[in-house]
Amino acid sequence: MEYLLQVKVGALVGLLLLTLLFGFIPARMRWFRETSGTETHQKVLSFISCFAGGVFLAACLLDIIPDYLSDISDQLQGLDGGFPVAEFIMACGFFTVLILERIVLSCTGSRSEETSPLLGHGHGHAHGHRSVNDMEGSAHHVHVDLQAHSSFRSFMLFLSLSLHSVFEGLAIGLQTTDAKVLEICIAILVHKSIIVFSLSVKLVQSAVRPAWVGIYITVFALMSPIGIGVGIGVSEAKLHSGALVQGILEGMAAGTFIYITFLEILPHELNSPERQLLKVLFILVGFSVMAGLCFLG
Repeated sequence: MEYLLQVKVGALVGLLLLTLLFGFIPARMRWFRETSGTETHQKVLSFISCFAGGVFLAACLLDIIPDYLSDISDQLQGLDGGFPVAEFIMACGFFTVLILERIVLSCTGSRSEETSPLLGHGHGHAHGHRSVNDMEGSAHHVHVDLQAHSSFRSFMLFLSLSLHSVFEGLAIGLQTTDAKVLEICIAILVHKSIIVFSLSVKLVQSAVRPAWVGIYITVFALMSPIGIGVGIGVSEAKLHSGALVQGILEGMAAGTFIYITFLEILPHELNSPERQLLKVLFILVGFSVMAGLCFLG
């Protein structure tokens, strides 16, 4: 048991350091923060953003939702009344973020929400300053909000990913064999490195202040180690309570992530009519990378 505890502590430290490393690459490099560079620079940033969108789509459909449904099904076995309780909890998370965002926008009078449908090509005028995914030419007129990456949505993205990271760490901390700890830890290390890099790119593009980006990344990096610590405490104390509460929180986080993925990330990447096929290709590449990791894991 002593060796098992050492393996878990090593996993905790490794997750913390690697997450900080990959998270601060986009946050600290000026190249990622520039929005007025050359056309090539803007194209590369746009494609990186599309890759991140594919990563989040895969994380939503192949990681967060399946993990939640697997965990909650064990807790709802005696409550089979025909009503889809697990899906209802996700819907609650979705509507919670939707309502909160509308309240925030109504109170602040902000116009940072998307004003055009996905892949919309209607005539209109652009609002705000030009950003990475703005049109390169003036021949097209698309009614699209150029500051669609709102700070509120970025915070909710960070919150949902952080909550999921706690549960990932909890899974490591609750393991009873060192081989299983190492297996899960390696999978989470690779997975979380890509996730935190993509999260950092999104935060930078949302014009979040550098100091806050650093705080977000640091807190996010701490989430899995906190989960591991809680898991170690529970396994050492032989406690088995709170599984239902954990399942409900996972469902709320999954609903939040569904909202962010389909109403924030993908619309923002695909609203511009420029280089649509290449953007879809990079979204598919990001999705495929995460799908491959899930398959290998």
